[in-house]
This record gives sequence, structure tokens and C-alpha cells, in this order.
Amino acid sequence: MTQETGGFAALGLNPNIVAAVMATGYEEPSAIQQQSIPIILDGHDMIGQAQTGTGKTAAFALPILNRIDVSKREPQALILAPTRELALQVATAFETYAKQTPGVNVVAVYGGAPMGPQLRAIRNGAQIVVATPGRLCDHLRRDEKVLSTVQHLVLDEADEMLKLGFMDDLEVIFEALPPTRQTVLFSATLPSSIRSIAERHLRDPKHVKIQSKTQTVTAIDQAHLMVHADQKIAAVLRLLEVEEFDALIAFVRTKQATLDLAAALEAKGYKAAALNGDIAQNQRERVIESLKDGRLDIVVATDVAARGLDVPRITHVFNVDMPYDPESYVHRIGRTGRAGREGRALLLVTPRERRMLQVIERVTGQKVAEARLPGPQAVLDARIKKLTASLAPLVAEAEASHGELFDRLTASLECTPRALASALLRKATNGQPLDLASVEREQPLVPTNAPRGERTERGDRPERAERSDRGDRERRAPMPLAEGRVRCRTALGARDGIAAKNLLGAILNEGGLARDAIGRIQVRDSFSLVELPEDGLERLLTKLKDTRVAGKQLKLRRYRED
Repeated sequence: MTQETGGFAALGLNPNIVAAVMATGYEEPSAIQQQSIPIILDGHDMIGQAQTGTGKTAAFALPILNRIDVSKREPQALILAPTRELALQVATAFETYAKQTPGVNVVAVYGGAPMGPQLRAIRNGAQIVVATPGRLCDHLRRDEKVLSTVQHLVLDEADEMLKLGFMDDLEVIFEALPPTRQTVLFSATLPSSIRSIAERHLRDPKHVKIQSKTQTVTAIDQAHLMVHADQKIAAVLRLLEVEEFDALIAFVRTKQATLDLAAALEAKGYKAAALNGDIAQNQRERVIESLKDGRLDIVVATDVAARGLDVPRITHVFNVDMPYDPESYVHRIGRTGRAGREGRALLLVTPRERRMLQVIERVTGQKVAEARLPGPQAVLDARIKKLTASLAPLVAEAEASHGELFDRLTASLECTPRALASALLRKATNGQPLDLASVEREQPLVPTNAPRGERTERGDRPERAERSDRGDRERRAPMPLAEGRVRCRTALGARDGIAAKNLLGAILNEGGLARDAIGRIQVRDSFSLVELPEDGLERLLTKLKDTRVAGKQLKLRRYRED
């Protein structure tokens, strides 16, 4: 293939790895990849100075994969990351690039998950270990020889690791590794602490420095909206009411989320489809062709599934879930504003994700302005505008072709022309509310700066809101609590694929409780309630703060029912 004579193939990578990279949609290596890959392939130690969003994960993942001996079922490469989110992201990248290299096994090692399965995965032959320093030291205390076969070490975002206080843990890890290993260090900055590590633990390192630059397209109108995590689908549905789009791609993080959101959109009458890594290539191609020719208007996709997607009629990108890094954000919004056209990109941000928004703005060099979710009046105006536009082409000829029928129906029904016209409008709009009071009652969204029990949107009437809240409490009131127990809430629910047994197992494993200490567990669509002992609750919640269930943070909090 002509594609393989240049690009990544020219860097000396194995053809299977090149093929996997090409399948993700990347065609040409970035600057950090062009400079780093040959150095790492040659076995040199290296210091890479590059910001998040420059493609540095592939810069070390591809050459390390190239050097893995799949015949050896033992840890050969260790990648250290400052947070579990980054560790999971890096592990996923390795798995993606290794898809066409049989025999490669990757394990992510991080806090908040049971230690037993992690240690078993390492002992059972995972060649690539992606870990946070703290949890890895926990494993070293159980088995000090667990890293004895590692030949390649990568410190990703080393400056962040030091900011988080991992210096002592890093020293423990260095001592547990073979002295003959290859060491690669990536850091956005090189303070004296990083230089000190390099002097003590790297051998004659090569230096690569990449200047970050603005990557986004100025033709794209960018904005962010603050929402609560469990109200994203409602927020998307409301935005779609007022945004004038031709075609749209909505990005989410998980395969299940693509299915959930696509189903919600289809239920509302939108021509939508999911696109994720489980969808076969021929089906993926059909989805993209349908988007191009107008049979579909919305595609809900994960990042990997949307690599290389180029559909000129995409006018909008919705970042429903926050991307893991600025590079993904740049790639996502680049699906619109193609070939100099204008595009619009909206990013939903939960209160806990404000820091990532700041990182995106810093790396891209562009401010992502804040917008507000449209209120009921804006939704009503948009509905009437769409209805008017759909009727306008029909009015000129309708009286000549259907006027006689209209008179006959009026006579048969013994109604006024206004009553008949209203009935026909109701039928044509499928009963969609087209009055302000009804629209106000739809999709109540809680502002992110308001208490969760309140509705403070303009146009809400306090007395109606009070009756509605009281009715909701009566219909969905939790069962009475046993003495000595309190109820805690997590934003994980049935739509996240959560069952009561998942929550029970996570709390038992990480909280150290006896089974009879945990009371009822009620799993609802968008959240769950768990009864826990009141005595020592704060200590327990602290223990559980890093726990993940089904790949998502548990984040249990005391539930205030008043």
C-alpha cells in the first residue's frame, strides 16, 4: 500500500503497529512522534518536553510496543502516570495500538480498584503495566520482585507526579527496577526537581522539546455549558431544540453512552445512530454514508470510532462527555468547520470538570466562552419557527388543492375553521407542546449553582414547582431508615450499567465493612441510594473516594432528604 511507504512506516515501526495506527485515523506523525520514536526505538534514554495535546502518548507507546517480546509472559514495560484517569487513557491507547499484534497484554494499576485482580494480571503475563505510583508501591510491598523483568520505563507528566507528592514513591519504584532499563521521561516543564531525577536515573539522555501552539480552527464557534452529570441527556435534547444544525456529531466516552444517547434521540424523533468500537467496519461505513447523504442527522460516537470521520455537512459538534485531554478535544471539534466552513462546538462541563476546561483553554490558546442552556421561551420560539418554516412552502398551493376538503371537514365535524386548523396542527406536531406553560413543565434542568432540590429557571412558578417537587418525593420517596444508618447517594445508576451487586461488591472490597453493615441499595435510572452505618461515615466515605464501579467514580455522598 502506498500509505505505508511514508508516515509512521518510515519511522521503522512494525507493519502491524502501523496498520493499527492507521485504523485509528492517524496518517502522519506529529512533531513529538517524529522526533521521539526513532530515539526510543534505538534504546536511548530520553527527556521529552511537551504539553498535553501534542501526541506524546503515541510517541512512547508505539516504539515500546515495537520492542515488546510477545513470547515472554512477564512485565517488560512500565508507564507511570500521575492520575488513574491518565493511567486508564494510556492503557487504552496501548490496547488500541496493539490490536493487530497478537499476544500483547496490558494492565492498568491504580487506586480505588481491588488489588488482587491487578496483581494477578501482572503475574499472569501482562507485558505492559500502566500504573499510578501510589498503587504500584502498594503492590511492591506485597511482592518486591514484581518489576524485576521491566526493561522500559516511561514517566508520563513527571512534573504533575511531583506536584502530587509522589517523589518518595518514585524513588521506591526506581530501586525495584533493573538498573539496565531504558528510561523515558515526559514533562511539560523541567524544574530543578525533574532535572535532579534525570541526573540520577537517566543515562546520557537525548532531549526533545516541542513548542505547543494553537491547534483549533478559528472558524469554529466554541462554547461551554455547565450542567450536572445526571442531566446531560436532558441538556442535549434542549440544545437540539434551539440549535439550527444540518448534521451533528455528539461525542461521549463509553460504548454504552453512545447507545443510551442515540436511543434517547431516536425516541424524540431525531434520525440518530451510535458509532463505537464494537460496530463492524461495514456497519460503520453505512452509518457515515447515511450521515453524508442525509438519511441520518446525528451520530453519537466515541473518540476512537470517529477517527478520520470527514463529513462536510457536519455543522455542529456536541462534546457531551469531557474529553480526556486537549488533543482529543481538538480532534473532536475538527469534525466541523471543514474546508473553511463555519462550525459550532459545544462542550458540556460538570462542576468537577472545570479544571480540565482550563487545561483545554491553556493548551489551545483559545477561550471557550460560557453559554447558558436555553430557557422555555427560547424552546417555544424555536418550535414555532420550525413549524412556520415547514408550513411556508405549502401555504401557496394548499387552499387550491385542499380548500374544498377543509370546508367539507368543517361541515362534517360541525366545528369552526379555527378549531379544525388547531386539530390538524396538533396532529401534525405529534402533540408537541407549543404553549409556554407546557414547555416550562418539560425537561426541568437544575442550574449548576443552585441546590439540587430547586428549579430556578426563569418562568417557573414557585407554587407549581413546590407541588411538582412534593409529588416527586411522594412517588419516589426512599423507604424508612433503620436506626443507626444514613442514606448516601451516587450519581451512578441503571443507565450506567450499574446493578446493586456492583455497588455492594465495591463498598465491601474497598470500605472494609461486614455484609450486614450495609442496608438497602436502591438503583434508579440516573442515581442510586445506599444505606450505610452513621458511625464512622466520614472515614468510610474518605476510604471510598477513589473507588470506581464499572469504570466510573463512585463518589458517594450523604443524601439530604429535606
